[in-house]
Amino acid sequence: MAEANVFLKIPRERIGVLIGPNGATKKHIEKTLLVTIEIDSELGGITIALAKNAEDPSLLFTAKDVVTSIGRGFAPKFAFRLIRDEDAFLEVIDLRAIFGRSESDIKRVKGRIIGMEGKTRRIIEELTETNVCIYGHTVSLIGDIEQIQAAREAIQMLIRGSQHSTVYRFLHRKRRELKKRKLELWEKPAGE
Repeated sequence: MAEANVFLKIPRERIGVLIGPNGATKKHIEKTLLVTIEIDSELGGITIALAKNAEDPSLLFTAKDVVTSIGRGFAPKFAFRLIRDEDAFLEVIDLRAIFGRSESDIKRVKGRIIGMEGKTRRIIEELTETNVCIYGHTVSLIGDIEQIQAAREAIQMLIRGSQHSTVYRFLHRKRRELKKRKLELWEKPAGE
């Protein structure tokens, strides 16, 4: 059987974060997900290969998401949520796909998403329980499906120009809906 591997590129300035102090971050990913990671520091190329003793091929895709999330600006402790929580996944919104190469529009929207002193980003994170990172031309989210849907909708509202107060009301309503749904799951009698 051919060796399973994936190749991706991350910004060169994020390679040190991927490697970590004395290689700790890279070693943790390799050991936990049964992969080997080869790094081309000059070009930012990363090759991730599934170890021969790995029986679950999905570990390769989890490793790819962890490396991508670190490359998109997340600190390893947030990227490792993708390892710890089997329901968590990564979504990357590329602002260039929306605004083309207009740096001024991308900068303006990034400012709206971050908010004054990081307030808006913090509110999105707290009310949706996602991790949000704005880096370069991307906005990246880590969370479960419902959490990411709520955070993505809030970000799309900001991109479309909605007022921050409208977005905050939306997020508070979504938060109540998510909590209610979780409670309903816990309260169902056995056998239903």
